[in-house]
Amino acid sequence: MKIVSVNNSNMHVYANLYQGYAAEFSKIIDDKPDENGLFEIYPMIEGNVSGYLLYIDDRPAALTAIQEKSAKAYEICDFYVLPCFRKNKLGKDFITNLFKQLEGSWEIKQVAGAEHAVKFWQNVVSDYTSGMFIEDKYLDEKWGLVTRQRFSHT
Repeated sequence: MKIVSVNNSNMHVYANLYQGYAAEFSKIIDDKPDENGLFEIYPMIEGNVSGYLLYIDDRPAALTAIQEKSAKAYEICDFYVLPCFRKNKLGKDFITNLFKQLEGSWEIKQVAGAEHAVKFWQNVVSDYTSGMFIEDKYLDEKWGLVTRQRFSHT
């Protein structure tokens, strides 16, 4: 397992993997590709949004976009593990490594209809925090009803 930051040299890898992520969620959030069949990357990896790629045996296996909303306050914007790598807790290991690397407070949101994502994040955050996290649901102006987990790690 190797985690690398997204930069100009590997942004194309992130963009390629993102298409699978966007396609998977398109039915839930009613997103459609452009005239070239490509989904818009949102948010872009720039400014206070950092991207990370997970490699297994030199093959890209997962991505995440993390926004630093303020000093040491992070939100996971996107998280995707390719279906062929969804085993052996690779996604959990990937994000747990980043939790340890980026100490601070964390927020993770899942849109209504993504129950598989809700279960994944509940499991990951509960294990990582030994159950010491807050979960709630609220109405987001862009995404509608979302489930949210929050915790601090210092």
